[in-house]
Amino acid sequence: MQETVAAKADQAAIFHDAEQTGLRLAIKGRLVALILMGGWLVVTRASDPLRAIEYLLVLGVLAGFGIVHYKIIGTSRDRNWVKYLFVALDIAFLSLLIATQPVFDTVDLPQAVIFRTPIFPFYFIILGVAAFSFSPGLVLWAGACGVAGWLGAFAFAIRGMEQTFDWKDIGTMPDTQTFVTYFFSPNFVGTWSRLQEALALGVVAILIGLVMWRARYTVRRQIEAEQERRTISDIFGQYVPAAVAEVLISKRGTLAPVEREATILFADLADFTKLTETIGPKGIVEVLNAYFDAVSLIITRHHGVITQFQGDAILATFNVPAEDPDHAGCGVRAAREIADLVQSRNFAGIALRTRIGICTGTVIAGSVGGGGRQNYTVHGATVNLAARLEEMNKELGTDVLIAATTTKHLSGYNFKQIGQMDVRGLAEPIDLYTFGRDASADSDANRSAPAGSAASVS
Repeated sequence: MQETVAAKADQAAIFHDAEQTGLRLAIKGRLVALILMGGWLVVTRASDPLRAIEYLLVLGVLAGFGIVHYKIIGTSRDRNWVKYLFVALDIAFLSLLIATQPVFDTVDLPQAVIFRTPIFPFYFIILGVAAFSFSPGLVLWAGACGVAGWLGAFAFAIRGMEQTFDWKDIGTMPDTQTFVTYFFSPNFVGTWSRLQEALALGVVAILIGLVMWRARYTVRRQIEAEQERRTISDIFGQYVPAAVAEVLISKRGTLAPVEREATILFADLADFTKLTETIGPKGIVEVLNAYFDAVSLIITRHHGVITQFQGDAILATFNVPAEDPDHAGCGVRAAREIADLVQSRNFAGIALRTRIGICTGTVIAGSVGGGGRQNYTVHGATVNLAARLEEMNKELGTDVLIAATTTKHLSGYNFKQIGQMDVRGLAEPIDLYTFGRDASADSDANRSAPAGSAASVS
C-alpha cells in the first residue's frame, strides 16, 4: 500500500514538473511573440503614433501578466489555481479590448464591426499557450474562458444597437444586391458566425484536452511499467545478481546459455572454520553479512556479477552475462580493491583475511535447474582453475593468485611472477602471478590497455 502511494506521489511530481517546465517555455514563447507583434504594429502604424503607443501599452500589459506568472512558478506562492487565474486574465483582457476598442477612432461605426476583423485567432494563441502546460484541465479551462469571453464581448458590443441585421435577414437564396446590402451593412452582426466561432474554439479545446489526457495516460503507463520493472528487479536482485535479473526481465524469464571468454574471480576467507567455532553462528552471520556487503559493492562497481555465495566463498564473473571488453582489467582491479579493503578494516569487529584466485578463459554460462527453480551459473575449466588458485594461496603464502591467461590481456600492471606451478587437475604447469609491492598504485588508465599486451613483471 505504501509503495502504491509513493508511486502515485512520484507520478504526480513528474507531471507537476512537466507542467511547470511547459508553462515557463510557453511564457517565454508568448513574450517573444508579443515583442514581434509590437514591432510589427509600430512599423504598420507609423502614420498614427498615438495608435501605435496604445497597441504597445496593450501588449505591455499582456507581457506583464506573463512575467508575473513566470516569477510565481515554482515559488511558495505558486498554487494549482494560479495558472488558471492567469489564463482567465489573458482572455478577459483580450475580450475587454474587443468589446470596447473601435477599429478606427476616426470612423463612427458600431463596435460589432470589430468582429469582422481577424481578431478571433488570438484566442487560439492563448489556447496553444495553455497546451504547453501538459494539463488537460488547463486546456479545457482556456477553451471555456475563450468561449465565454468571445460571446461576452459580442453581447456587450451589440447591446444598445437600434437595428441589427443577421443571416436570417439575408435569407437562404439571396440575390447579389440583397446580400451586399445586408452583409456589408455596419449593422450586420452575424450572430450565427460568432456562435460557430465559439463552437470551433470549444471543440478544438476539447480535442487538445483529449490529446493531453491520452499523452498523460501513456506516460503514466510507462512510468508504472518502469516502476514495476524496478520493483521486480529490486526484489529479484536480492536472490540473483542484479545484472542477471535485468537480463531475465528483459528476456521474459529466459536466459539462453552462452559460451564466451570471461574472467572468473573466486574469493574465500582464511581460517573460516576456526572463526566459526570462536564467535558462534550469530556472530559469523553478522561478519559474513558485513563482508559480503562490502565485497559485493566492489565487484558491482567493477562491472562484475556475483553468481554464487557458498559458505564464505564468492564466485564472481566478468563479461557474462553482460559483455565487457575490459573484463580482465575489471577482475584484477576488483581483486586488488578487495584485498586492500580486507587488510585495512574489520567486519562486525572481526579482522579477516581473504584468498582470491583469478583466471580468464572460456566459460559456459546460463540458467540451470529443475522443478520450476532456476539458477544462473558458470561452468568450465576456467571456473575450476580460479577455485584451485584460491586454494593455492594457502600453500604459497599469498593473498591473490592470477593466471597468465588474465595477465596477458593487461599492460602497465605491476604483477609479480610466482613461476610455473603445477595445478591439480591440469596436465601442464601454468604461469602464476600475484600483485607486486606497488600494485595498489596501478592506475585506472590501465582499463583501456589493449588485449594481448604483455604484463610487466617485478
